[in-house]
Amino acid sequence: MMIISSGPRRLLIAVVSLVTALVPFYSAHAEMSAWAENEGGRMRLVALAPDAAGKIRAALQIEPKPGWITYWKEPGNSGIPPQITIAAESGVTLDAIAYPVPKHFFNGAIEDIAYDAPVTLPLSLTAAGKGPVTIDAAAFIGICKDICIPFQASFELKLGPAIQSHPEEEAILQAADASLPKPPSQDFDVTAHAMSPDRKTLSLDLVLPGGGPSEGKAAPDIIVTGPSGYAFTKQIGGKRDGANFKVDISIGKLPKDYDMAGKQWSVLVIDGERAMETTLAFQ
Repeated sequence: MMIISSGPRRLLIAVVSLVTALVPFYSAHAEMSAWAENEGGRMRLVALAPDAAGKIRAALQIEPKPGWITYWKEPGNSGIPPQITIAAESGVTLDAIAYPVPKHFFNGAIEDIAYDAPVTLPLSLTAAGKGPVTIDAAAFIGICKDICIPFQASFELKLGPAIQSHPEEEAILQAADASLPKPPSQDFDVTAHAMSPDRKTLSLDLVLPGGGPSEGKAAPDIIVTGPSGYAFTKQIGGKRDGANFKVDISIGKLPKDYDMAGKQWSVLVIDGERAMETTLAFQ
């Protein structure tokens, strides 16, 4: 199935934009902001002081209420991906956002790639120069049940000296890192990939852990992300032989005049309790 995140959404309530139009700053002089809350859940910013190179470990904690979901980086055909921005004048830049392993949710023709439990998105930041650091951040997420509610808030976080110990923040960040998919390994990897000449199917050869189906499932869950806004999950003719798995992924329509040459896509493979994420390079 081709999923285009810029496509039709769930029903959005018109007044939501007024209700969620920039929530006031949640400021703190510690390494965790106060919680920002809305109808479907809450979120806050966590960070540690920069190291000697100016690198800052941080995270956005999101806690949906029971029955609600929030979205992965490519949300499916009905969701809103997380967006985090840092004010340029703060002297802090956002280098990367990492995403824990998501779940698939199906509601008729709607497919969501999302989280239905508390999730923490690790953030890699860099502070310019020396001295005190204040993170001036804005977060925008979708949080959905029967409807999708845009949830937007701003956070101002003043970081203390790096010599201080912050065990609670460190535990939160360590747990977030542990929830991320792992890089490829000898027993869990994509060993070959090829796009069909008509660009309708992507063939994948994988080696999977355990040498057999996990939790009674013959096929792993596979999410291929291509151009921004596109994710592909429909498997065709998957065949598992011990640790080896061959499958075609339906690609469908790509952007007009899209050139595959030199592009790198990502693939997330979830097999039982293990998840692996890697890149697919196209010549």
